[in-house]
Amino acid sequence: STTPNQLCESLNGWNLDRRSQVARVMHPALKSHPQNELFRRDFSGSSVLFGFQLRSFERAAVVSMVENLKLFSIGFSWGGFTSLILITELPNWEYGADLGETLRLSIGLEDPLDLMEDLDKGFHILRSHSTASG
Repeated sequence: STTPNQLCESLNGWNLDRRSQVARVMHPALKSHPQNELFRRDFSGSSVLFGFQLRSFERAAVVSMVENLKLFSIGFSWGGFTSLILITELPNWEYGADLGETLRLSIGLEDPLDLMEDLDKGFHILRSHSTASG
């Protein structure tokens, strides 16, 4: 079985922070996170709950992306065996207020490669919406 630390390492390999649609990934265990050094000093492992903020896309495109994912369910519960995703409302959040929607994910026990493939399809949907409207 895959541990949360192994899943986090897989997440590092997904390179979400290098995708053109993603403004930033918010998980302190990632090497690209600004507080990674502090995290590594104080923690020996990590969770599989994280978020990423998109660049500016119309809300309808983001909703379509999320609703068309096959392996991620839309949900508020975290830490279960099923992967979940949620468009997070952060109305008073100044950090990143000029960016797009924030998606919060909880990674379950599915194969990380299958999850990345599902997200890839979601990003394709997001791109096709922005191309159609742009």
